[in-house]
Amino acid sequence: MGNQRLESLDVFRGLTIAAMILVSTPGSWDAVYAPLNHAAWNGWTPTDLVFPFLLFAMGAAVPFALARRRGTHRRVRHHVIRRALILFAIGLVLNAIETSPLSPATFRIPGVLQRIAVVFAIVAVLTERTTWRTQVAVAIGALLGYWALMARVPVPGVGVGVLTPEGNLAGYVDRAIFGHHLSNPLGDPEGLLSTIPAVATALAGVFAGDWLSQPGETGRRTIVLCAAGVVAVAIGLAWDRAFPINKNLWTSSFAIFSAGLAAIVLAAAHWVLDVKGWRAWAMPLHAFGRNPLAGYAGSVALDAALTRWTMQDASIKGAIYQYAFASWITPLAGAEAASFAYALAYVAFWGGVLGVMYRRRMFVGI
Repeated sequence: MGNQRLESLDVFRGLTIAAMILVSTPGSWDAVYAPLNHAAWNGWTPTDLVFPFLLFAMGAAVPFALARRRGTHRRVRHHVIRRALILFAIGLVLNAIETSPLSPATFRIPGVLQRIAVVFAIVAVLTERTTWRTQVAVAIGALLGYWALMARVPVPGVGVGVLTPEGNLAGYVDRAIFGHHLSNPLGDPEGLLSTIPAVATALAGVFAGDWLSQPGETGRRTIVLCAAGVVAVAIGLAWDRAFPINKNLWTSSFAIFSAGLAAIVLAAAHWVLDVKGWRAWAMPLHAFGRNPLAGYAGSVALDAALTRWTMQDASIKGAIYQYAFASWITPLAGAEAASFAYALAYVAFWGGVLGVMYRRRMFVGI
């Protein structure tokens, strides 16, 4: 595999980072543009696909990242452990930055980067130490095993197979292990048990990255990946009848459904960028994709700072939103449009920052 890069993978990852910033920083949480909201429980919205797309992209990049460090198992193992620990620590720091007031008794432990850290460590070990057949078996076992747990293990005081916010097994496990250190009193969307099917999401990315990196006719590989994605989407939709698509629980149907859609989007990007060579349009997304940690962590930290810092009894973010967006967009198109415009502007700002970093060859890696 060497040191090759897939242009499409960088752009695909960049698309997910830009989307994460977009859905995480509306001008006002009281007026969120509807497609940028998560599904209340069962079902899905475009926003629900952003995190699984990122895990899929991370999985697809793992073989390339390990190939650059391959030589001894010790070197790879050191990189995997170090990267996972740093990602987890940065996630905790971001939780602290976003929490106001910060209380040790309720400080959230799970989070986006924490899940990425755990999944990365598991997937990296599997990729380095096992065959693809073993990895396929692990992915299938994770999906079926999680389904069995959620459907067959009784929750004390509730019963078996209850998938409500209050009665599901994943939430019960989170409360038992983390106590009050969760995003909400009932559980956490990045909780412990639901990390099991998230591993399968990332492994699907590993399979896609391996497939596209093989020598041979690239156009055929693109078509096969797209077809595999369509099959996965169909399986997810069929499974939804027995185990509903649910991002909060990261149900097995959601994991395979979102991985299928990710495969279709990656295949389309591969066809356009790596097969046809049409790349000029994708430069802004490429900048996001080459600096994903700087883009995500930096955007979260800055948004928290703008929200917390005040100026004349109003937050800086509130003042910017009101005077630059809401004051004139709301009368014309409504509050949701104003909130969406702020989010787009914030993404564009970070596109400019990461674009400058890209041109100066400044990449934040761990």
